[in-house]
Parts: sequence; C-alpha cells; structure tokens
Amino acid sequence: MTMLEKAGLALLHRLDPERAHNLSLAALRLGLAPLPKVPELPRLRTSLAGLELANPLGLAAGYDKNAVAVAPLLKAGFGFIEVGAVTPRPQPGNPRPRLFRLPEAGAVINRFGFNNEGAEAVARRLARRPKDGIIGINLGANRDSSDRAADYGRVLALCGPHVDFATINVSSPNTERLRELQGREALADIIARTVAAREDLGLGRPLPIFIKVAPDLSGAEIADIASVALESGVDGIIATNTTIARPGVSGPVAAEKGGLSGRPLFRRSTQVLARLHRETGGKVPLIGVGGIASAEDAWQKVRAGASALQIYTALVWRGLSLVPEILSGLDAILAREGFASLAEAVGTGAAEWAAPPLAS
Repeated sequence: MTMLEKAGLALLHRLDPERAHNLSLAALRLGLAPLPKVPELPRLRTSLAGLELANPLGLAAGYDKNAVAVAPLLKAGFGFIEVGAVTPRPQPGNPRPRLFRLPEAGAVINRFGFNNEGAEAVARRLARRPKDGIIGINLGANRDSSDRAADYGRVLALCGPHVDFATINVSSPNTERLRELQGREALADIIARTVAAREDLGLGRPLPIFIKVAPDLSGAEIADIASVALESGVDGIIATNTTIARPGVSGPVAAEKGGLSGRPLFRRSTQVLARLHRETGGKVPLIGVGGIASAEDAWQKVRAGASALQIYTALVWRGLSLVPEILSGLDAILAREGFASLAEAVGTGAAEWAAPPLAS
C-alpha cells in the first residue's frame, strides 16, 4: 500500500460510510485514486462460462451501482467487474443511515435496498464503456413491482447489449421477501424468463446468466438451487450474498438490520460454495465471494469449488492495492502446490469444506 493510498483510506474512514463510498467513486472518476500495477500472471488466466479472464479476481456488485466508474475500475487489475444492482425504475433505497462499519471484525453491514438510478441511466453509461475488459450487470427488482420476476428481464433488455454477463440477484436481504424467489419453482421461473429476455436481444454472442444466492440456506435449499441450476442451464452461480446472521460480531452496530459482509462471512459462504460444487457435480461454474481478504482466503475458495472470485468489503479496509497482493499470492500458492493453472485446483478441497455442518 502506498503512502497516498494509506492517507486516502485514513481520510475516508473518518467520514460517514456512505459519504466515503461516494467520494471514493468520485476520486476514481476524476483520476485522483491511485491504481495498482498488476503483473501478468499466465497461471491465473481462466475461462468462466465462456468468458476469457486475465485473472479470476472480480469486483462484486454493490460498489459501482450506477456504472459511473467502470473505466478506471477495469484498469485496477480486476479480471472482471460487476455493476449494480440495477432495477427497471430508479429507486432511492432505504432511509439513511444504511451503511455501517465494524472495523474490529473487518466487516460491514448495509441495508441500501437496491438504491440506483434505474436501467435507462445505467444503460446509457454502459453504452460508452471501454471495449476491453469484462463487465457484468447485477439485475434487481423494484421494491413496489407487481411482477418482480419480470423486472430482471426488463433490466436485461436495456442493459444486456452493453455487458458481458448478467446476474439474477434473488438474495439481497434488504428488499422485503426477495429471498423467497430462491425457492425451486420461483427460481426456475425467473431463470426461464430472464433467459427468454436474453434470447429476445438477438445479440449473436454468448451472454452468460448467473444467479446469486444467499449464505443463509439450509442443506435442502442448497440442493434445490443446484438442481434448478442444472435443469435450467444457468451459466453459473455466485455464492454468496451478504448474511442476515451475525457470526462473531457484537455491539450496537451489530444490531443494525441489513446484510453483513466481510471476514465473518468467510466460513459460511465457503461452506455453501462447497455444497453447491458437490450438489452440481462441478458441472456449473461457481464464483466464490464472501470474506476474501488475502491470497489464502482466495485459495480456500478455489479449493472449495470456485472457478472465479469476487471481493468488495476487504477493499474498504485495504484499498485497491489488495488486488495485486491477492493475485500474486494466489499465483505463488498454485506454484507451491504444483498446479500449472487455476482450473486444475478448482474443487480439490470441496469435500473437506462441504463435510461439516453448516456454520451458524
């Protein structure tokens, strides 16, 4: 971490969390944020649902909700980035305050509630995106929608021509009853309708559709999701979103409603990831997210079954310099363990991670 980055993070941490979030995006847009240098690491080149990634480390949805900083973020060393969540109509989200730091735990609680400027505004920005780099969009539903399942297709119709993949978000804890859409019948319906919307675009190129699931699932629910994924032909699963549980955290901030992300989520999200790998027989690509803050964390996600990874919360504490740190460290671990490529290592520890009872 450079002195400039260290000073910038110290300043941001003195501000209200949401204001700091917005200022960091503004700094990126204006070219004021230092971007790390990421070395070429051929061992980390990977294929994800037909997407060729320079490395497996992506930026999770939630940071650049409105696609305002895609160009600098693509230069920050990520193998791919995901914007959103985006809803058909603009949505203010929940009342402030709605973002809370837990520095001792390396965690964050948010209850934003899909605040975004709407699909039309985001589509206009994505139409001007750099042509190189991999960009995906996280599809959301409006809180007051009469047909939430249709909302995913509406966003895809507007933004799909400008992205490389799309994620069906049925796992945010901050929109009432949204997680009910993870049930077998509801999820199968949403996937079918979103895939139909993709076909209606007539892009003439692949556009992978992923689903993003919650960590707060039972073993039976994980099995149902895996079964639907296999039957529907969905292109991948992102495991996982934030948790409504509070593992290992306490105090007044921990009592705030919303989704917890960061280090306390690591164990549970990795177990869910491994269970999905087991239930799908490794036939559905998995993207591991939740609590990654080091190369060793990234390695454990790969062992549990992840073909690619996403980070977000750890960047709050460590800045963008964490990107090359994780990538260089992961490359060194693969070399140490005798793997010529990341793909060779995927799932090699899944049985170990899937075996214990799901962490509470």
